[in-house]
Amino acid sequence: MRSFNAVHVSEPGLVVVEVAAGDEETALVAVAELGERWATSGPSEVWREPGEPGVRVRTYAQVRPPVG
Repeated sequence: MRSFNAVHVSEPGLVVVEVAAGDEETALVAVAELGERWATSGPSEVWREPGEPGVRVRTYAQVRPPVG
Protein backbone atom coordinates (compact mmCIF):
# COMPACT_ATOMS: atom_id res chain seq x y z
CA MET A 1 0.00 0.00 0.00
CA ARG A 2 1.26 3.46 -0.86
CA SER A 3 1.74 5.96 1.94
CA PHE A 4 -0.24 9.18 2.21
CA ASN A 5 0.30 12.56 3.83
CA ALA A 6 -1.02 12.88 7.42
CA VAL A 7 -2.77 16.13 6.49
CA HIS A 8 -5.31 14.05 4.54
CA VAL A 9 -6.64 12.65 7.84
CA SER A 10 -5.77 15.54 10.14
CA GLU A 11 -9.37 16.29 11.16
CA PRO A 12 -12.40 14.20 12.12
CA GLY A 13 -14.41 13.27 9.03
CA LEU A 14 -11.46 13.15 6.61
CA VAL A 15 -10.63 9.74 5.14
CA VAL A 16 -8.35 8.13 2.57
CA VAL A 17 -10.13 5.46 0.54
CA GLU A 18 -8.11 3.01 -1.54
CA VAL A 19 -10.13 0.93 -4.00
CA ALA A 20 -8.84 -2.38 -5.33
CA ALA A 21 -10.63 -3.75 -8.39
CA GLY A 22 -10.12 -6.25 -11.16
CA ASP A 23 -9.88 -3.56 -13.84
CA GLU A 24 -9.40 0.17 -14.24
CA GLU A 25 -12.98 0.92 -15.35
CA THR A 26 -14.48 -0.72 -12.26
CA ALA A 27 -12.09 1.10 -9.92
CA LEU A 28 -12.93 4.48 -11.47
CA VAL A 29 -16.68 3.80 -11.31
CA ALA A 30 -16.35 2.97 -7.62
CA VAL A 31 -14.56 6.24 -6.90
CA ALA A 32 -17.16 8.16 -8.94
CA GLU A 33 -19.92 6.56 -6.83
CA LEU A 34 -18.17 7.69 -3.66
CA GLY A 35 -18.06 11.20 -5.13
CA GLU A 36 -21.85 11.14 -5.49
CA ARG A 37 -22.18 10.70 -1.73
CA TRP A 38 -19.27 12.69 -0.26
CA ALA A 39 -16.98 15.55 -1.18
CA THR A 40 -13.93 13.83 -2.71
CA SER A 41 -10.70 14.68 -4.46
CA GLY A 42 -11.66 12.49 -7.41
CA PRO A 43 -9.56 9.51 -8.45
CA SER A 44 -5.80 9.34 -8.27
CA GLU A 45 -3.76 7.83 -11.03
CA VAL A 46 -4.56 4.11 -11.32
CA TRP A 47 -1.68 1.82 -10.33
CA ARG A 48 -0.82 -1.85 -9.99
CA GLU A 49 0.89 -3.46 -7.01
CA PRO A 50 3.57 -5.92 -8.19
CA GLY A 51 2.54 -9.48 -7.43
CA GLU A 52 -1.08 -8.55 -6.63
CA PRO A 53 -4.07 -8.94 -8.95
CA GLY A 54 -6.04 -6.03 -10.37
CA VAL A 55 -5.54 -2.30 -10.04
CA ARG A 56 -5.79 0.30 -7.29
CA VAL A 57 -6.96 3.87 -7.14
CA ARG A 58 -7.22 6.29 -4.23
CA THR A 59 -9.48 9.17 -3.30
CA TYR A 60 -9.58 11.55 -0.36
CA ALA A 61 -13.01 12.29 1.09
CA GLN A 62 -14.79 14.33 3.70
CA VAL A 63 -17.49 12.08 5.12
CA ARG A 64 -18.70 14.48 7.79
CA PRO A 65 -21.78 16.46 6.70
CA PRO A 66 -21.31 20.24 6.41
CA VAL A 67 -22.25 22.20 9.53
CA GLY A 68 -25.02 24.73 9.20
